[in-house]
Amino acid sequence: MDDTYYKNIITTIIFIVLIVLSFFILKPILLSIIVGIILAFTFTPVYDWLYKTTNSKNFSASLICFLLGLIIVLPLWFLTPIIIKQSIKVYFFSQQIDFVTPLQSFFPSLATEFSAEIGSVIHSFVTRATNSLTNSLSQLILNFPTLLLQFLVVFFTFFFILRNKEESVTYIKSLLPFSKEVEKKLFESSRGITISVIYGQVIVGIIQGLLVGLGLFIFRVPNSLILTLFACLAGIFPIIGTAIIWIPVVIYLFVAGNNFAAFGVTFFGVISSVVDNLLKPIIVSKRTKVPSSLILVGMIGGFFMFGILGFILGPLILAYFFIILELYRNKKIPGFFVHEPQKRTR
Repeated sequence: MDDTYYKNIITTIIFIVLIVLSFFILKPILLSIIVGIILAFTFTPVYDWLYKTTNSKNFSASLICFLLGLIIVLPLWFLTPIIIKQSIKVYFFSQQIDFVTPLQSFFPSLATEFSAEIGSVIHSFVTRATNSLTNSLSQLILNFPTLLLQFLVVFFTFFFILRNKEESVTYIKSLLPFSKEVEKKLFESSRGITISVIYGQVIVGIIQGLLVGLGLFIFRVPNSLILTLFACLAGIFPIIGTAIIWIPVVIYLFVAGNNFAAFGVTFFGVISSVVDNLLKPIIVSKRTKVPSSLILVGMIGGFFMFGILGFILGPLILAYFFIILELYRNKKIPGFFVHEPQKRTR
């Protein structure tokens, strides 16, 4: 009895040590692994369609990896130098902008000193934002070898999960300490939440940003590429949206006397909002829903913890937590943070 007890203790200690060592080994590439898993989930519908056509898992997953590589590498290769150049232009342009005079023009009741303070704060924010963006883009070039290794991990994880998704899900289920019924609810809710966040928030937000960018390019707004990048990021955020980018651009165009371009950019900005109102309900209507405020909080908190990837990971982590919380509650009263899709009654 004593020997069995000590053997169990030693086995547990060895297991814990191996878990800790494995964590430190995977820690530098953990986010890359998570990105690969998210991409695999995102491209699962494409893989399923391709697999039905080719009936080959390896070929289907390899073809999608190749196409994804082109989608990521080609824009980075061609657009990064342009974005760096435009971000430098925006940085120097922001140094010359007079924020005080427009504030006094729109709000004459504000005191001169107060207007100067607000203008100084806005100027400092714009300067730090553009400077941070320029530094981040420059680091992409300086850290190219490290980024290449991270991309290899992303694509390996993406290929493996995509090709063996059924086996991966079965293995994860075998590790969970829940009953079969709870496992089913957990995976259904998690899948609905993931689709709502990735497709309903991220993909739709990027589409909105690209539509605004199209208007910027058509009407030849200066630094259109970097503004499109900002619009895509803003489109991902709930409540905020792309209006935070295109409305200041429209005001600038009106002030500059370019009324035709201002109306044109406004048209594309409104179209981007219409796309959001059309696509998002279609994607989210039959899925487990999370309030926009929770998604926004998750994005902000995720950004502080994980960087730009936190815009996706933050809401997902919070949503999964509240899913498990709802399963633990096991009440008939509707959840406050997570809402199941309403079933249609005949």
